[in-house]
Amino acid sequence: MPKKNKSRDVTKSYSAKQFVSKLRRLADAIESDKRFRIQVAGERVSIPSTATISVEHERDGKEEEVEFQIRWTND
Repeated sequence: MPKKNKSRDVTKSYSAKQFVSKLRRLADAIESDKRFRIQVAGERVSIPSTATISVEHERDGKEEEVEFQIRWTND
């Protein structure tokens, strides 16, 4: 398996239908206390069930942003 870069910061846009599908799969995994797997911009990511989930809200002038964040450490 190829080594992953230590640092990566990408944003991938999805259609509303694709986003809803991913959110449903994520919700099912969280509810079942299972690992969630997703591919983002060509890289597979495996999120453990022990990950911390938070919601962030930012405001800058007229622009606002909500981010659903999932954080974990790899052993």
